[in-house]
Amino acid sequence: QVQLVESGGGLVQAGGSLRLSCAASALTFSSYSMSWFRQAPGQEREIVAAISWSGSSTLYADSVKGRFTISRDNAKKTMSLQMNSLKPEDAAVYYCAAGRQYSTRKGEYPYWGQGTQVTVSS
Repeated sequence: QVQLVESGGGLVQAGGSLRLSCAASALTFSSYSMSWFRQAPGQEREIVAAISWSGSSTLYADSVKGRFTISRDNAKKTMSLQMNSLKPEDAAVYYCAAGRQYSTRKGEYPYWGQGTQVTVSS
C-alpha cells in the first residue's frame, strides 16, 4: 500500500523559513512525478510546486516563485520543499502527491499524503 508521509510543518513568523519533507513507501518512487499542493480553509487545493521523476524539471506557482524550492532524492525516496520568506498567505495544509504525469492538476495525482500544517504569523 502506497504511503506518503509529510513532516516539517509548524508555526513560523513572517519572513522565516520551513522545510517540508515527504517520505514515500511501497512506490517505485523514481518512476513518479511528485508535487506539493496546499489548501487553506475555505479554499481550493492548489498546486505549489512539482518535480519530474528525474528531478530535471520543476515548476512553481507564481505566488511562490523565487521563495520556494522543490527537490527530491530518488535513492532515499524523499521529496522536500524549502520555503523561505514565508508570508501569512502561505499558511495552509501542505500535501505531497505522487503521479505518473508531471502536472499541475490535482486530478493527475492518485497518491496523497495526510498533510502537514504550516502557520505563518504576521
